[in-house]
Amino acid sequence: MNTNTGKSKPVKLHRPDQIKAYLDKYVIGQDEAKKTLAVAVYNHYKRLIHKDEAGSKVKIDKSNVVLLGSTGCGKTYMVKKIAEYLDVPCYIQDCTKITASGYVGSDVEDCLVGLLRACNYDMESAERGIVILDEGDKIARKEAGVSITRDVSGECVQQSLLKLAEGDIVGVPPFGGRKHPEQPLLYIDTTNILFILSGAFVGLEDIVAKRIGADTRRIGFRDADAPGSNISCLDDVRPEDLREFGMIPEFIGRFPVITHVDPLDREALKRILTEPKDSILSQYRELMRMDGIEFDIDGEVFDLVADEAERLGTGARGLRAVMEKLMRDVMFDAPRDAALHGASALTLHRDAAQKSLGKVLRKAE
Repeated sequence: MNTNTGKSKPVKLHRPDQIKAYLDKYVIGQDEAKKTLAVAVYNHYKRLIHKDEAGSKVKIDKSNVVLLGSTGCGKTYMVKKIAEYLDVPCYIQDCTKITASGYVGSDVEDCLVGLLRACNYDMESAERGIVILDEGDKIARKEAGVSITRDVSGECVQQSLLKLAEGDIVGVPPFGGRKHPEQPLLYIDTTNILFILSGAFVGLEDIVAKRIGADTRRIGFRDADAPGSNISCLDDVRPEDLREFGMIPEFIGRFPVITHVDPLDREALKRILTEPKDSILSQYRELMRMDGIEFDIDGEVFDLVADEAERLGTGARGLRAVMEKLMRDVMFDAPRDAALHGASALTLHRDAAQKSLGKVLRKAE
């Protein structure tokens, strides 16, 4: 396997405020998570760029990150956008597929193979990339007494990831899969790869609430009118909470930065439809423009879409699912009408949207 031996482009180091400003164009809210990620990424690549400066005798450790929060709230999206802004490769590894070596499933080294693929096997670029360990809560240690068999998809995976997260020279099969004695390997140094452990960590908030003596019925994103309702127990997550959840101390020690995303309420869902760059509305407008149609959506429709997406409980992903169902008939008829009658303008109003969503809801029931 031939690796790219050309000179890699240097990392585009941007200040934390610049990174957050870039994220603000694409992600609604999540200010605390944006700031934490921006600082962690900035320090990581500043450390990488200046590590060989003359006179520097201080060894700076990596700032690997734990990113907590509900599905569909922008965890992996934010990291991907940061990687895009800094022009570094990024790979998302689904932790549910990883098992201990020798068992059915993927080896931990597969995340490095994916990172190599993401940069066309440019070793230098890969060694300064970002790996997102998605669904990281799924590798939590199982409770004692559940099984007498080896925990091959939980604690064993955490143990296997220790050296990768801290920094080691790892041999990986160039095309993934299992290693075997006669197979040539590529050796990649993970010292300067930033690892971000992402997951919903369902139940962690209750662990934190129990530690701080909070009433879980009142703390969290539950009652918008209650005093302190904008406070989440995840604001106070500590390493000991993650240990109780099932992460081993050695593993958590490799991830010193902990932050979380907030659940998306109805207003945030409405804003996501229209405000971000490449918003869902702008995408549909562009699709219609290709057929010569100037398309728009009445503001009241967004209320219906946000309500239905909130009911689904899948965050921003629910918005796309609702919009696809809502737009099916429009996208079916509009190209034909444009071909027969030429360019036109089309606005989707509340009555038509309500009719479409009513059909969807009746089918779901």
